[in-house]
Amino acid sequence: MNANQPESVIGGKSFTAVAVNCAAKAGEWMKSKSGNITQLDTKYSAQDLVTEVDKGAERMIRNLIATHFPNHAFLGEEGVEPGPAASAQALEKVKDAEYLWIVDPVDGTTNYVHGFPFYSVSIALAHRGQVIVGVVYDPSRDELFVAERGKGAYVHGRKIGVSQETTLSQSLIATGFPADPAGALPANLADIQTVAPKVRNLRVAGSAALHLAYVAAGRLSGFWEHNLSAWDIAAGSLLVEEAGGRMSDFRKEPYHLGVRNVLATNGWIHDELSSELHPASRT
Repeated sequence: MNANQPESVIGGKSFTAVAVNCAAKAGEWMKSKSGNITQLDTKYSAQDLVTEVDKGAERMIRNLIATHFPNHAFLGEEGVEPGPAASAQALEKVKDAEYLWIVDPVDGTTNYVHGFPFYSVSIALAHRGQVIVGVVYDPSRDELFVAERGKGAYVHGRKIGVSQETTLSQSLIATGFPADPAGALPANLADIQTVAPKVRNLRVAGSAALHLAYVAAGRLSGFWEHNLSAWDIAAGSLLVEEAGGRMSDFRKEPYHLGVRNVLATNGWIHDELSSELHPASRT
């Protein structure tokens, strides 16, 4: 490890071990509450749901992290007011922290509410703005995706790598339906209309973090979506990069925590997929 890279432990406590433990405990609790939702509310739009499980899982994760690293900053979805402006402002306030934990306790709440088994816990740790640990846990399949910067990406201890498709026509691509009905959703629908005829097929499964993990594992060739927040992307971004893929915004500028329009691929199809996105998406 070079002098510019942070140590992966402080006082004998491994960042990755803490992230994995937090994800596992939150996922176990989510499974125990599945089918027993008592408080269902909307946030930014009718498609943006939150439950007592989201809030409880975030409290659990925040408390566990604070036990080990009380001086670290924390950015969690449920602690931020709804809407893209609020999420951008929340990130701005903490982006200069030396260590910043970025958490989405339930990525795919709509799926969780409906019993559709595609949701995840997403936990990332950034050091001076660069993601150094990424963990995405799928409780339904008991699949744990883990990445440390410079050390590769793994699922249950097995090293993973991106797929080898070299053209869109060979590729299985994922996207999402953003919760912003006035801006991001119409833009993404326009992109779908353009991209769908050019690819082998499209998938819209409802968890950006898991979509990114699937790109890292070679199950998807690529993924794009409009107007995501740092907690949707941060952990998955490191998985993709450490698995040999490429992360950027729609203009192909390198990914950073402030990116909201995200493009992730195996690298081979990155330029081609970017060129097919609607020109308005790239401005």
